[in-house]
Amino acid sequence: MQIKEDTEIKATGDAQQTNDQQTSAAEKNIISPKHETNVDDREQEGSRRDFSNRWLRTRKSDYDLPDAKRHKGEFKDKRALTSDGKPMFPNEKRKPKKKVACLIGYCGAGYHGMQINPPNKTIEGDLFKAMVEAGAISKNNSNDLKKSGFMRAARTDKGVHAAGNVISLKMIVEDEDVVEKINQALPEQIRVWGYQRVNKSFDCRKMCSSRIYEYLMPTYSFLPPRLNSPLYKLVKRMQADHPENIRVDADGEKFWVDLLGRLEAAGIDQNQLDQITEANREDIPLTVPLQIASETVKKFSGEAREKYRIKKEKLDVFRDTMKLYEGSHNFHNFTNGKDFRDPSAKRYMKNITVSEPFVIGNLEWVSIKIHGQSFMLHQIRKMIGLASLIVRTGCPIDKIRESFRMPKVNIPKAPALGLLLERPVYDGFNEKLKSYGHDPITFDKFTDKMEAFKKKFIYSKIYEQEESEHTFHGFFGFIDYFTGNEASNQGLAIFDFVTQGEINGEIKNDAKETGEKADEKIENTENAENKPEDKTE
Repeated sequence: MQIKEDTEIKATGDAQQTNDQQTSAAEKNIISPKHETNVDDREQEGSRRDFSNRWLRTRKSDYDLPDAKRHKGEFKDKRALTSDGKPMFPNEKRKPKKKVACLIGYCGAGYHGMQINPPNKTIEGDLFKAMVEAGAISKNNSNDLKKSGFMRAARTDKGVHAAGNVISLKMIVEDEDVVEKINQALPEQIRVWGYQRVNKSFDCRKMCSSRIYEYLMPTYSFLPPRLNSPLYKLVKRMQADHPENIRVDADGEKFWVDLLGRLEAAGIDQNQLDQITEANREDIPLTVPLQIASETVKKFSGEAREKYRIKKEKLDVFRDTMKLYEGSHNFHNFTNGKDFRDPSAKRYMKNITVSEPFVIGNLEWVSIKIHGQSFMLHQIRKMIGLASLIVRTGCPIDKIRESFRMPKVNIPKAPALGLLLERPVYDGFNEKLKSYGHDPITFDKFTDKMEAFKKKFIYSKIYEQEESEHTFHGFFGFIDYFTGNEASNQGLAIFDFVTQGEINGEIKNDAKETGEKADEKIENTENAENKPEDKTE
């Protein structure tokens, strides 16, 4: 009996000793609370967490600290540091930050685009530096944009402007004059219009419901092709073959006839003009007599373009042409590398407007505003390129509808010079902001400031470049004299497309039907899905 009791006592002691050992082992090991439920799994026989098997046993750090790698830099000082690893601003007081949507505008001239790209000069680089200087971003966070959660709604390329764009970040907003201080630290061609409080999950790019782009172009761009150019000859042939479908621009042809007459009066004939055109196209140096004649041509041509004023009837044709882009369509012909069957080529254009003509300097311009849900690379420039060619050649405007069909067409890109981002739109997300007690993200209250900024810094830059480099004049001159009009595996040549003189029968039937119900159905479907990323240039 005594032996049995001693045996029980010994067994009890051994069990207590084992429990103490296990408790000690558990205390020695650093076990994350969220992994406590998996402790028993370690002792499963034959597993890599079986402590009795030294061949399968893993290191303590492999199972005791599963998050060690992920939290490797948890205790690393993330402040701006000196070369010897010490904080640059150790005495800087920490201030609370708020998530905001910052509304900005800028002229892209002289900058390598919006997104920061060291060592190049960028809009974000100057903006971030000014925010640090104004105290909107702490100096300790001045070494990395990511620390402030910096994000932009739309990325613009080199030289491209934006009257309105949005960036989201965590910003110090204690100072009521923070916007004024940021603007004082910025060059005049970059402005912060204001900011709006948002919730922590706000992403200015993903939550943007649509964007408005503006394209500025001189009205002489709608003149018909130059006399005796290859495109002019194709248009004349089209007029003869399909007189019932083609518009004839008598006033536009008179422009070129009058200019040619003035040059002939100055002693410059058609043969010299052809030689100058050929030399410029082949980049061949001009002889002295041709160089003198070329300067006279530039002078007379520039004066004629400055005097040109577009007729209301022609501008209305351009408006009607641009309106055909509205709605949901397959824009596979208006970008690079998109097949007709690619679902991402379907885009929804909400509204397109063409302004009344206005004069900058001595040149007449028009503004085209395109409000779309999202855009593809080069889409807007190709839309303008095709619409302007339709007006210039006099072909049926339903060629726009035909371009949405399967055949691939090589559409030229209009110059990037006239393109600018007008503003992102947050109609959908603004409803959520109201439920959070925040005001909507809108540029409406800054409209007057933005218009004044555009005229002073953006429109003027576009005009100056056109005046000095004749960008649009050179582009349409290249189009008129382009001779490489053969179709390729890349698609139908643009001249063949716009000078066919007739419209596909199916397109005619589609034109009779408004298609509003179909467009509405597609629009609702697209709104329900994730919108493609905006990649417009």
